[in-house]
Amino acid sequence: MVQSDRPLSVLIASDTYPPDVNGAAYFTHRLAEGMAGRGHRVHVVCPSAEGEPHVRVNGPVTEHRLRSAPIPFQTDMRAALPLGMSGHIARLLRRLDPDVVHVQSHFTLSRAALRRARSLGVPVLLTNHFMPDNLYAHAHVPRPMQRWAGAAAWGDMVRVAMEADHVTTPTPRAAELLREKGFAREIEAISCGIDLDRFAPRPGERDRARARFGLPDRDTVVFVGRLDEEKRIEDTIRALARVAPERDVQLALAGTGRCEEELRALAVRIGVDDRVFFLGFVPDEDLPLVYTAADAFAIAGVAELQSIATLEAMSAGLPVVAAEAMALPHLVENGRNGFLFPPGDDAVLAERLLAVLGAGREAFGAASRLVAREHDHHRSLDRFERVYTRLRAWGAVGAERGRSLVA
Repeated sequence: MVQSDRPLSVLIASDTYPPDVNGAAYFTHRLAEGMAGRGHRVHVVCPSAEGEPHVRVNGPVTEHRLRSAPIPFQTDMRAALPLGMSGHIARLLRRLDPDVVHVQSHFTLSRAALRRARSLGVPVLLTNHFMPDNLYAHAHVPRPMQRWAGAAAWGDMVRVAMEADHVTTPTPRAAELLREKGFAREIEAISCGIDLDRFAPRPGERDRARARFGLPDRDTVVFVGRLDEEKRIEDTIRALARVAPERDVQLALAGTGRCEEELRALAVRIGVDDRVFFLGFVPDEDLPLVYTAADAFAIAGVAELQSIATLEAMSAGLPVVAAEAMALPHLVENGRNGFLFPPGDDAVLAERLLAVLGAGREAFGAASRLVAREHDHHRSLDRFERVYTRLRAWGAVGAERGRSLVA
């Protein structure tokens, strides 16, 4: 019999983890901290941020950092080195004897953890955060080859996912996409979740937040995320140029990326460089202040499986204008908490920005907060906790059958 009320033992395997700056890393960190906060025994295996392998007890979570090297073309991140990695993970699994292994991708480290766990009879959950579009620019894949490269990448991902006992994705659209790519088994959509208390409306702190980032006191649209090609931030800058003659508005970009210099040059070229503010990397502890400083959030990217930044903005009570692409329509309801616009159409984006910055902005923002409540991270933790408990029961039944066969 499985004691469903006893604490779980979980090993989370991820190819990216803080201090990496991306949605998958942040989600994995919050998941680990959240599960540990519920009294479960949580270990994380991930690449070392410094290169050398080590074990670090980080509050209630134990991190097993594997030897790593910088990723070619993306030197702000590191990948675990394959040599010796599989054996290291096998020894870790034998020592920890987890109830379940939760892998966050199909990449090298996660793949090794999945296969080693399966070989030892440990149930495996895989969560997919993968979109090839987010890798093309970093890997310098020529545009004529992107379709072929994407198909090959999806095929590899699906083959690995088929080896897991259960698969989740952040949104129903992400689950649908995985099915379109050939995954033929059950997929469960579980939101990445948002901390509603941390990202809460704080209009009384707006002046202080704007002063913190050196922003003039005018209508402010923000974007938070990488300044990379797939985010299409140039569309928002062009829309700003259309909006500025009608409203005194500015754009604040929180993040860094490969396209920063191009975006700065574009702002100069179309005459809005005095209205576009590059905030650079904003530490996680200061991130809520970015949304507090804003009146609206805009996201023009077309490769979002959920968009944690959009959820954060909504939780902070901001109206949202988003490209009608991938999973963003799951978050933005036209005319309720903001508007969608056709990807790449900066003229319509400008119209939508004027609409959310108008007289109804408070109603849009209040609706955003209501939609965000459906993604409360406590609900997400509940869902994952139930999946872990169910997988533990399956694993125990399988182990019992194995012992019977041996006997």
